[in-house]
Amino acid sequence: MKTVGIYIETQEGQVKKTSLELATLARRAGRDSIGILFEDDAAEAAKMLGLYGVKRVFHITGDAVADYNPDVFARHMDDVIRDQGIEDFLAAFSDRGKDLMPRLAARLKAPLAVDCLDIDLDSSEAVQAIYSGKVNARFRLSGDVRLYAIRPNTVTAESGATGAAEVITVPASVSDTRVDVREVVRNVSERVDLTEAQIVVSGGYGMGSAESFRILEDLADVLDAAVGASRRAVDEGLAPYPMQVGQTGKVVNPELYVACGISGAIQHLAGMKSAKTIVAVNKDAEAPILKKAHYGIVGDLFEVVPLLTEEFRKAIHK
Repeated sequence: MKTVGIYIETQEGQVKKTSLELATLARRAGRDSIGILFEDDAAEAAKMLGLYGVKRVFHITGDAVADYNPDVFARHMDDVIRDQGIEDFLAAFSDRGKDLMPRLAARLKAPLAVDCLDIDLDSSEAVQAIYSGKVNARFRLSGDVRLYAIRPNTVTAESGATGAAEVITVPASVSDTRVDVREVVRNVSERVDLTEAQIVVSGGYGMGSAESFRILEDLADVLDAAVGASRRAVDEGLAPYPMQVGQTGKVVNPELYVACGISGAIQHLAGMKSAKTIVAVNKDAEAPILKKAHYGIVGDLFEVVPLLTEEFRKAIHK
């Protein structure tokens, strides 16, 4: 049986849901999987990953990987892939995955498919959105090693195995690194990551000011959602770049996407059009976003959003 490799991404020491999605994808394809984990402690992660079908975890540990260094991470991943004869390697199409996978592809001289909506490990085919999401294209990768970066939330993470994964500890090394990490600025937000969120509430230039995003945060608190923003809202200083959803920001794939004061430029649609359900609130009845939305509310967002927040609060706390 061919073995699939998975980059296990963590946040605050916990395995991210996107990594469990990748393990589920490999298990459904009938493949054993090997995880590569960069953490101080692998015991809890191994228990969790074992439930999702991961057989072995290569635990890369030491001062060299205490902070994220793309050069060091890619080199150790390269070593494991070569040593274990891994032919297919998966990572989430997250900020970390976008940075690591091209570096890994260059080291391995291997083909890479990014932002995959679906993959078939038997045929080495990947489905990818192109032309700002207007078309889905199918690519077949060839080579001794094939790399895929999968869009989050395309697979439902489901446990279906028993026992913890075997842990193989590998001391990290910084030899031959070309990258020097001088400072790490951590995201202190307690909200769920945009790329992993099941519900996203986003605001556009129509919010008017950074302070106005408070009403979106109130709605997000009720729905346990992430808060995003359009590119224009970010460009105008209404929201920070890490909140940007779109072709040049983050690609999200939630169950529910609520767009408030967002016109619906192609650049933004490319980052959220695969959401299962889209709700748009806009006072302009001709706004392009309303043509893409499953449900549209034509009205002043400063009146509509607080009403939605209150109604959701009542429904959830019945």
